[in-house]
Amino acid sequence: MTDDSLFAQLSLGMTIAFAVALVAGLLLKFWLASRQIRHVAQHRGAVPALFADRISLQAHQKAADYTLAQTRFGLLELAWGAVVTLVWTLLGGLSWLNHLLLGVMQPGLAQQVALLGAFAAAGFVIDLPFSLYKTFVLEQRFGFNKVTPALWLQDALKSILIGVVLGAPLATLVLWMMGATGTFWWLWTWGVWMGFNLLMLLLYPTLIAPWFNKFQPLDNAELKDRVTRLMARCGFTSKGFYVMDGSRRSAHANAYFTGFGASKRVVFYDTLLAQLTPDEVDAVLAHELGHFKHRHIIKRIVSMFALSLLGFALLGWLSSQTWFYTGLGVIPNLRGANDALALILFMMVLPLFSTFVSPLFAQLSRKHEFEADAYAMAQTSGADLSSALLKLYQDNASTLTPDPVYVKFYYSHPPATERLGRMQTPFANA
Repeated sequence: MTDDSLFAQLSLGMTIAFAVALVAGLLLKFWLASRQIRHVAQHRGAVPALFADRISLQAHQKAADYTLAQTRFGLLELAWGAVVTLVWTLLGGLSWLNHLLLGVMQPGLAQQVALLGAFAAAGFVIDLPFSLYKTFVLEQRFGFNKVTPALWLQDALKSILIGVVLGAPLATLVLWMMGATGTFWWLWTWGVWMGFNLLMLLLYPTLIAPWFNKFQPLDNAELKDRVTRLMARCGFTSKGFYVMDGSRRSAHANAYFTGFGASKRVVFYDTLLAQLTPDEVDAVLAHELGHFKHRHIIKRIVSMFALSLLGFALLGWLSSQTWFYTGLGVIPNLRGANDALALILFMMVLPLFSTFVSPLFAQLSRKHEFEADAYAMAQTSGADLSSALLKLYQDNASTLTPDPVYVKFYYSHPPATERLGRMQTPFANA
């Protein structure tokens, strides 16, 4: 077999593998979505017996309608995303963009950075109609959206600015390392990428998040004393307790324990504090502490380190294979670097194949949620946790009747029937 023949076979194999993954993943996701739509619609007419005395039929039907609207909209996004992926790859969009830039710039690092920037800008524009519809139509229809057009534009400009200030130097460094650090560039680049992610864990709570939301110290003395005692009892400290103006953008409620090392802080949405009793707030915070107690955050970081190392190693190999580019509809540069092309193609291809292993990560995440719930029930009242979670399910219009197979693929948190069903404290005692 000649080299040309082998190259042609490898290139065709890449094309076939890509096409099969794209179509198979699309069919799988459409099948799962159709199951979810059918299952939720079939159970829309009655509240599950477990929640009949706590959730009204009106609230149950709102959650069902919200889920149906989200899932149907998701089908449109899936179909459009598949078309965009095909246009960028096999239909020659990325190759055209690369050669367009080469027509006005010399090959080199600057052209590579420009290609990444142009691809990101095009992606933003392509996704813009979907983002606007989701915010100002879908979320608005169900009473969740609080964002004004002016605030949306302000957030978008801030995000772009942060992306340029942080992303452009990182992209430039990565592209430089790909070309300048030899065969094992992927190992050094992986180290830089991991360092950047750890740095963001430290800086995001105090430097980036305040750009988008106001964080006020918790001024409820009684509640502050309660959560301080809870954290002391659990062996935790933080840099403070804050209330975030989540109601400025959405009616959804949440709470989280953010940061890393000395920058850890507890953040409550103002919408959460408006709905939960102090005992319920304690229970929700205990759940978040449970994640730290079981080292879920550390385990996820280590897993991210390991998986990203494998990903960078695979990218290191693929980026040196010409058939990788041609098999995906891209003509590589013959007299210059192809590092930006390799990064973009890898970012588009990898999610297609990771679709089929996503249930494993979803299952692990649900397992962690059950462990955090168990920890919270050991530190606070199980009845309070049940009551708080049910309020959050209702507040966020989370359906009580999702399709079981859909849950296994997509749900990072257990559905209400499983989660609250494991809490043995009867609701009547809440």
